[in-house]
Amino acid sequence: MKHKHCFSRSAACLAGAALLCTAFSVQAREYSVSTVLSDAFPWGEAAEKWAELVEERSDGAITLEVYPDSQLVNGDQTREFSAMRSGLIDMAVGSTINWSPQVPELNLFSLPFLMPDYEAVDAVTGGEAGEMVFDAIESKGVVPLAWGENGFRQLSNSNGPVDAPEDLEGLKIRVVGSPLFQDTFEALGANPTQMSWADAKPALTTGAVDGQENPLSVFDVARIDQAEQMYLTRWDYMNDPLIFAVSERVWQELTDEERELVRQAAIDAGEWEIEKTRAEESERLEAIKDRGVEVVELDEEQRDAFVDATASVYDDWTPEIGADLVESAREAIDNR
Repeated sequence: MKHKHCFSRSAACLAGAALLCTAFSVQAREYSVSTVLSDAFPWGEAAEKWAELVEERSDGAITLEVYPDSQLVNGDQTREFSAMRSGLIDMAVGSTINWSPQVPELNLFSLPFLMPDYEAVDAVTGGEAGEMVFDAIESKGVVPLAWGENGFRQLSNSNGPVDAPEDLEGLKIRVVGSPLFQDTFEALGANPTQMSWADAKPALTTGAVDGQENPLSVFDVARIDQAEQMYLTRWDYMNDPLIFAVSERVWQELTDEERELVRQAAIDAGEWEIEKTRAEESERLEAIKDRGVEVVELDEEQRDAFVDATASVYDDWTPEIGADLVESAREAIDNR
């Protein structure tokens, strides 16, 4: 009888353990995270850091699987927001540029020469204007959680140094699929050509387009200098913040505690990525120069010429973005 009793207790313990394992497996959930770039770039690193923090802080109950290179939208980065809104993508670390066709307020960050430095970027994203932008995103069925950074976008080309608007006359410049970019480069006399990033480097290499604009991190890691881009102008004409976000469908599945965990992990990953991206910028610039790229640094007078040349873009786009939002951003920049 004693042995039988011991056996019964052992069986009960094993059954209990099995139930616990079953409960854990039910609770453990995996969600997809879309990014345009891999973890070779700061953008992809931001997503991977988010995934790492969520898994660590949830003890593995929640895992985020990162899908870089716009895999979840067949390479079309401008479809990412719509896919997340419809629930095809669970989460994303996305670009304000790529999401702007669905959220017009995000065009704020693409206004040429609005934000002159990182202090201005932080004033906008961390203040009332940033809250207004997040409200606009949430109204579209996506929950924004935190900011990251893709950096200031710089201009490169294969023809020669660019330090004045007239140097862009007639140049074919690859731009992302946003009408505001089309208007900006047309105002500068260039011939903007919209294409995905997957098509951009081959087009640059063959000379189908003359130039492109991207942050230093992208120029450096993607070795855009190997695509005949040996002239780089540091003009800081716009900054492209990244946004950590979750589809409304997934957000509703999470408990309050899980929401806080996912949100705080996004905030921490974003702060980590922003600091890292900015700290690496000077090192990247030196690496680019060492590869023989000629770098033009604009002085104040030269920059003002580009500002004046693109003034019409504000007239056309402020009503689309929202006059109150543009004004709020400008006040934040002036008071930084």
